[in-house]
This record gives sequence, structure tokens and C-alpha cells, in this order.
Amino acid sequence: MSYAVQRQVGRGRIRFPDISPRAYEHPTDRGALVALRAIPGFDAVLKAVSGAIGERSIRLLYLATSIRVSPRQYPDLHQMISECATTLDLKAIPELYIQQDPIPNAMTIGLDKPIIVVSTGLLQLLDTDGLRFAIGHEVGHVLSGHAVYRTMLMQLIGIAQNIQWMPIGVWGLRAIIAALNEWFRKSELSCDRAGLLCVQDPAVALKVHASLAGALNPDEMDVAGFLDQAKDYQESGDVRDSVLKLLQISGQSHPMAALRAAELQKWAAGTEYPDILAGNYPRRSEDKNAPLGEDVKAAASAYQESFSTSSDPLFKVVNKVGGVMGGVGGAAAGRFRDWWQAGRNDPPKDDTSTS
Repeated sequence: MSYAVQRQVGRGRIRFPDISPRAYEHPTDRGALVALRAIPGFDAVLKAVSGAIGERSIRLLYLATSIRVSPRQYPDLHQMISECATTLDLKAIPELYIQQDPIPNAMTIGLDKPIIVVSTGLLQLLDTDGLRFAIGHEVGHVLSGHAVYRTMLMQLIGIAQNIQWMPIGVWGLRAIIAALNEWFRKSELSCDRAGLLCVQDPAVALKVHASLAGALNPDEMDVAGFLDQAKDYQESGDVRDSVLKLLQISGQSHPMAALRAAELQKWAAGTEYPDILAGNYPRRSEDKNAPLGEDVKAAASAYQESFSTSSDPLFKVVNKVGGVMGGVGGAAAGRFRDWWQAGRNDPPKDDTSTS
């Protein structure tokens, strides 16, 4: 359904009234969250962690240790987060805090009223448009309701580090942490899209990803060559390298910079991003009627497309084995169907042998 865009925000940027997070969420993000909630004991752990943390504790910590952005403190950033919240039609503007940390980072944490924390390292690394993309990314986490799971992940990692010596219950906790990390990596892909909707310039997003990877001045480098790195990474090597790639990503909370850059640019060049800019996107008011099964199907389709189009040698082996097994199974099913319809008394012979 097509809707008219109501108005623009700052410098001609488009606002998206009533936009649902389903508009920008990566299908594997929603699929991973569905799978995460299906883990035995997950709901119990979520309730226990939520009850132990408390909203006030988080807010009080950052009030005492960081700078709260306001019209008097970092007024430009205050205007920026206000505009991002308006762009994504987020009614309550999240509190934004600046934390002294040389490592470029930003996060959204909390339960009922999430807060956004940005490091001084990120402020020093990015220009104004880059910061808009980064803050829009975090506003996307708020709109998608990711903060509670991110907070849970941080708390469980701390708990696991403190009870490593305990023989009972640790492995179950680690399984939930691993599942949360897998989901969070996918959620980052979703919120990169939200950041792009806020800045509305794919080149800015690409420069941010290049800067996070090590570009001190992305204007002086061929950022398109940065995307070539992702292609080389995905295509090079043999099955041994594929296994090494799996080991590299294990335990990581964020996707690798070059790969997430390529993923976002692919989305920007597709049909979904222009459709959203044109006002064609799912509405929050329609979310209650959206069947949950569609999330699972969309995730399965996304994974299938990733496997079928990937040049990774391990994926090729898996696809080849899957194709052979599917062909054998299909042939066997076809022979059984023919035998049944013909009313034969003897079962069909196996003619798949090559001897």
C-alpha cells in the first residue's frame, strides 16, 4: 500500500510516519530472535536478569559517570538525536550519554526506557553525517526493542566470567550467550539500515564502516575498494579458510566491518530502500496483524539465498551435498509414487547405484 510522506526533517531528509521496524529489520535478525526465544530456559533467564538489573540502576550509573546530552551539553548531538527520533517517528526521545572511552563504540541498553551511550572515541572518529548515521543506528535498536536483549547479553557475559569455575549450569549459560551473540550480529545489520534511513545517503554509511575498519580519512581513500575487500574475503581460500572464518566470528558481538558494509550497500541498491523513501513501508499500526510465521519464512529464505549465491567453498560443498541428497530423495519419491499409482506388488528397485 502506498502512503504519502507527511513532511521532511532537517536538510530535506524524509520522515517516515508510523514506520514499523519490520520495514528495515534484516530477516535473519527476526528469525534469530524467534529461534532465541525457543531455547529452553531462555524466558526464565530473561525474567531473572531483568529483575536483577533494574532500570534505575542503569540510568544512575551513567548519570554519575558520563555526560548527558541536552540543549546545554552537546546541543548539536541533542538536535541530531531529536531529528533521528522524528525521522523514525519515535515518540519518546531516548536519553543520550557521552562516555569517556577512546574505543569507537555506541550501544543501546536498558529495559522499559532504553538509553543510548556513545564513546568519545566515536565522536572523534566520525564527522557530523557519520554521527547521524551512528545515532540513527542506535535509535533503530530502540524502535526494534533490542535494548533488553543487549542488556541481558552484557549481564550474562559478566555472570559467566564470574562463575567459570562452577561445573553446573555454565554450559547452558554459554549456550544462551552464544545464541544472543548470533542474534545481536544480525540485529546490527538491521540497525545499519535504520541508520541509513536517518542519514539517507549510502555514501555516508560506507565511510562510517570504512572508518571503523581503520580509515583515518575516508575522503582520501577509495571507499569502493573497501567493498572489494568483502568480495575477496568471501571468494578467496578453500574449505580450511571457511572453517577459519567461522572460528573468527565465534564470540564476536558485531559483524566484520567490510562484510556489514557490503550487506548495507546491497540493501541500498535494491528495491526495499527506495520503496521506503517513497513512503511504501509496513506500519506499526499493522504489526499486530503480521503473522509470526512470515518472520521464520523470511529468515529461511535469506539464509537459503546466502548459501546459494555465496562463493565460499564450504557453502559450495554444503550446497552440492544438499543438491545430491535432494536429487536422490526426489528420485526415490518419484519411483515410489509411480509404483503406488501403478498398483504394483513389488517395491521399486533402487537404480541410483553407479556400479
